[in-house]
Amino acid sequence: MAGAVVPAIRIQREDFDVAAEIAALTRGRADIGAVVTFSGLCRDEQGALSALELEHYPGMAEAEIGRIAAEAVERWPLQGLTIIHRHGKIAPGENIVLVVAASSHRQAAFEAANFLMDYLKSRAPFWKKEHHADGSQGGWVEAKEADDRAADRWTKPGG
Repeated sequence: MAGAVVPAIRIQREDFDVAAEIAALTRGRADIGAVVTFSGLCRDEQGALSALELEHYPGMAEAEIGRIAAEAVERWPLQGLTIIHRHGKIAPGENIVLVVAASSHRQAAFEAANFLMDYLKSRAPFWKKEHHADGSQGGWVEAKEADDRAADRWTKPGG
């Protein structure tokens, strides 16, 4: 039953192990037929970036992600859901975010993961500051219009 799924949500400084998170979510679960994962990594922006610094308000970020995760559980027949978002200074090539959506069938898992990432990319309460490879600090990164459009499609009929 979809309503019985309790999403696992963590905001943490430490890195995560994608394979271990999948194993934890699926262990002993014969009802799961599909697992879709998305892991977002820090890019180096063609060598210009030495780190991306992510800040959040503790409590607020978890509550907001919990709200959207609950919506995903209501919209799709999921058997499990894990969302991890890191904060602090993250170097190029390191993990930033993980979404693991498990369902009996692939379509629900794909759609739920896509929905969650569109939200996390555009509306989750995280602030990103760039640190340049030349030692200078960049500015705060604004959400891109394309990310906002991607998230908006889920509020339209059929989304």
